Amino acid sequence: MYWIAFGDIHESTSVLAEIPELAGAEGVIITGDLTNHGTPSAIKGVIGAVEAYNRTILAQPGNMDTEAVARHLDDLGINLHLQIRRLAPGLGIMGIGHSTPTPFGTPGEVPESTIEQWLEECFERAESMRFDTLILAIHEPPANTRLDMIGNGQHVGSPVVRRFIEEKQPALVLTGHIHESRGTDTIGASTVINPGMLAGGGYVRLDYIGGRLTAQLKNV
Repeated sequence: MYWIAFGDIHESTSVLAEIPELAGAEGVIITGDLTNHGTPSAIKGVIGAVEAYNRTILAQPGNMDTEAVARHLDDLGINLHLQIRRLAPGLGIMGIGHSTPTPFGTPGEVPESTIEQWLEECFERAESMRFDTLILAIHEPPANTRLDMIGNGQHVGSPVVRRFIEEKQPALVLTGHIHESRGTDTIGASTVINPGMLAGGGYVRLDYIGGRLTAQLKNV
């Protein structure tokens, strides 16, 4: 079985037609930034576009998403933010949306201390569910990796997210937020992937076969 993951849609969905595995996947994981300061009509359009290919969706708001986006995801029962979901026997995913403050004052920003609290609380619940393998879907990337660099080479990711990954070592971390830092990195035994903006064609295929999780960064 496999899942497809991506993020940073920003209301641009035309590339969905070019992802060959999308319709056959167990489901779709969206890591954040579905919209641009999203209106109710914008989020309905994005979800509808994904549902045209695969109706099983888990999604969470990013820093560019409003409360209206979060409410719509809640109403559909697909919000991954602050949730732990079982994807398969032994395989779980926990979601942390939004981001730390940016220079742009976007609607979904929270303090670093809030991200830290969310991570700790969600991980405690995930541990109690005794998954063999845990995926972390988090919009905010960890600091000082290949995945958090803006155009001038400055690292802008979260030290708190990095410290959490170093200490807890989830098998896979799906992140985004920094569009120009598409790529793969590792922190200890954790694989970390940022597929970049969906409009750029990046996505992740997650395969879970015989209790073993693998993830591949792909491009249309």
